[in-house]
Amino acid sequence: MDNQSKKLDTLKKKQDQLKAQIQLLEAAEKTRERKRDTRRKILIGAYYLDKAMEENRLDDIVKFMEGYLNRDSDRALFDLPPLDKKSSGKGSSKQ
Repeated sequence: MDNQSKKLDTLKKKQDQLKAQIQLLEAAEKTRERKRDTRRKILIGAYYLDKAMEENRLDDIVKFMEGYLNRDSDRALFDLPPLDKKSSGKGSSKQ
């Protein structure tokens, strides 16, 4: 193997290492942002729950959630009945 081939191999290995480092950093950033987004949702939900309890309007939130939630496990958290399997919910319970 001549000198240029060795240099090319070395550069390709460095390139592969840099790509791997970039992927790790991007994955870590996505994880941080997902955690931040989840925390924002929790805080917003806590705020509205507190307001509803202060104003004695918790039933209004439960009624709203009944039309929003489409997973039975999520509906159970609000003591809502499971959805009929033939009909689909209007909203989504994605986070």
